[in-house]
Amino acid sequence: MPPDPRTRRLVRRAVTRGFQSYWRITRGLTVGAQGLVVDADDRILLVRHTYRPGWHFPGGGVERNETVETALARELAEEAGVHVEAPPELFGLYANFRAFPSDHIALFIVSRFARPAVPAPNNEIAEAAFFPCDALPDGTIAPVHRRLAEWRDGQPKAAAW
Repeated sequence: MPPDPRTRRLVRRAVTRGFQSYWRITRGLTVGAQGLVVDADDRILLVRHTYRPGWHFPGGGVERNETVETALARELAEEAGVHVEAPPELFGLYANFRAFPSDHIALFIVSRFARPAVPAPNNEIAEAAFFPCDALPDGTIAPVHRRLAEWRDGQPKAAAW
């Protein structure tokens, strides 16, 4: 009999924390790449993970010997079925020290892409969908709101995520 959803969430959370502890010890600096993916209708792509609450920009960690652009393309494809068709525009580099000491997030604007298929929910991503900027889903994390204010409204860019 497979474990219940609560047990799976607890196991995923424990595994995630284990990896985070390992990264803190083995890496002096961690870098993530996230995409502010904008479709032709000016909607943005958000994902909901299985292991943490809220709606987030898609993206993830940059692996050893991987560029941030390569990591972004890999993560967008894995998490949301998005295939980047033109070089993304670096929007900002943010300190994310609340997540890890010495963690940074490179946020890219992605406006030229294809999405030939929407991946089914999996162990990492519960849902991925496009939303109008003025109608984000409940639970959208504060950093998404702040980045959208910087991007759409011209608010000054913050140093911290």
